[in-house]
Amino acid sequence: MKLHAEWIIPNWPAPAAVRAVITTRVGGVSLAPYDSMNFGLRSGDTEANVLHNRALLRAALPAEPAWLHQVHGSQVVDAATVAPDAQADAAVAHAPGTVCAVMAADCMPVLLCDRKGLSVGAAHAGWRGLAGGVVEAAVGALGCAPAQVLAYLGPCIGPANFEVGEDVRAAFMASDAAAARAFQPYPGRPGKWLCDLYALARLRLHALGVNAVYGGGFCTVNDPRFFSHRRDKGASGRMAGLIWLE
Repeated sequence: MKLHAEWIIPNWPAPAAVRAVITTRVGGVSLAPYDSMNFGLRSGDTEANVLHNRALLRAALPAEPAWLHQVHGSQVVDAATVAPDAQADAAVAHAPGTVCAVMAADCMPVLLCDRKGLSVGAAHAGWRGLAGGVVEAAVGALGCAPAQVLAYLGPCIGPANFEVGEDVRAAFMASDAAAARAFQPYPGRPGKWLCDLYALARLRLHALGVNAVYGGGFCTVNDPRFFSHRRDKGASGRMAGLIWLE
């Protein structure tokens, strides 16, 4: 198996059987503005280029990833049995060789595993997914106690660039007053807030009892290695967060 040198290998104490990678925008065939490793069939890129990119990725994996039709919800599927392009925002696997995959371009890919290396999962967590419980649903589908779960937070839009309205803040505050710490008033823009997705994900995970949380610190808007839907005004490709058991 050979992964591109510029892709991200999570730095976390996962068991030896767990393999994970988060792609960047390099290594594919798509042309600007989707250059070059775009996996999103609904991004505006040509289908031929996206399928070519997926084939290049497949050569580095034990199996074809369980690609999902993501809808910013909280549905979790079994990656071993799900139909191709099924509507869901998270997948889990409990046997070697099944690849869970989520795509993102400002939303957060959350990778999960248990400490014994018996199950893995991936969740697509933008603000709607986080508020709707996608992380809680994915952790629950792993089939182990939350204290046995490790989580890795992949690249997403950073807190200095994620401007949101009062509706987003209210969606999180309705279930957890502690979410207030993840929002800072936007200077000079009443009713607007700067939102920290990483902080919100950690709050949700810690509330479940998942205390082994790694990653964070990236910003897809500021870092040209990553696709960013907001930076590129919608003309953006999609990266992938992938995890499987060897």
